[in-house]
Amino acid sequence: MPLPRILITSGDPAGIGPEVIAAALASSDLPDHCIYEWLPVPSSSIPGKPDEHSARIAWDALEESARRLNEGSADAVVTGPVSKEQLQAIGFPYPGQTEFFTDRLNAGETAMCLSGNHLTVGLVTIHIPLADVARTLSIANIVAKGKLLAEFAQRRTGRLPRIAVCGLNPHAGENGAFGTEELEIIAPAIAALNQSGIAQFSGPHVPDAIFRDAVSGKYDAVLCMYHDQGLIPLKLLDFDNAVNITLGLPKPRLSPDHGTAFAIAGKNLAHHASMLRALQLAAEMVK
Repeated sequence: MPLPRILITSGDPAGIGPEVIAAALASSDLPDHCIYEWLPVPSSSIPGKPDEHSARIAWDALEESARRLNEGSADAVVTGPVSKEQLQAIGFPYPGQTEFFTDRLNAGETAMCLSGNHLTVGLVTIHIPLADVARTLSIANIVAKGKLLAEFAQRRTGRLPRIAVCGLNPHAGENGAFGTEELEIIAPAIAALNQSGIAQFSGPHVPDAIFRDAVSGKYDAVLCMYHDQGLIPLKLLDFDNAVNITLGLPKPRLSPDHGTAFAIAGKNLAHHASMLRALQLAAEMVK
């Protein structure tokens, strides 16, 4: 059988993507049961100097990788960091790469998941203003994201996973004193998830304490209501080894959990651990 093929995009070539990719591909810890194809990048970009040209290169690489995944000539993609500001300045119509691949691969429900050595978190809402989170939450979207997170955790653990579900409000609403989303939306969603039998869901948990229990091993993953609720603890503990996974796609898409870091691009200061971990996890997922 042919070896699985993992595509790699550089992201914005003015950022640290090219240097962390080169270092990761040179690592002796890279799994050898895959072919790694780094999509070519023009050498015209200057490290630390993003512009419309570098953003266009990043966008073109995303389009090429999506095309290759759809046609079947690649089995997964690991994407380098992009600048959302630069992409949107040239007309990129998506809030981020997660939404791009959801659309281009004709996926139904997808979810952003981030996994590191200490924590795995799934996000119910992602790239929306904090002011819109409460009105965006619904039983249906919590259930959909929870199921995707449970499937991922089950593949990783090989057993029925234990998943903690965060509340939205301080003290998880304090029985309605600080908000009713826990009573009206989150608790019913947890009940529906437990009826599916795919994981042991619990909550709504107090958001300021549940991550400590997850790190101690009591839970395999935490389902979070909004972007920073999950990313702040994850990046505090796993900044150098966390990986971003888009759950629900027909083929895996992963990325390192860091940005373009234009300020240090080309200075040989960037750590490649997160990119290496993304490649390792991609290899695990296509095995």
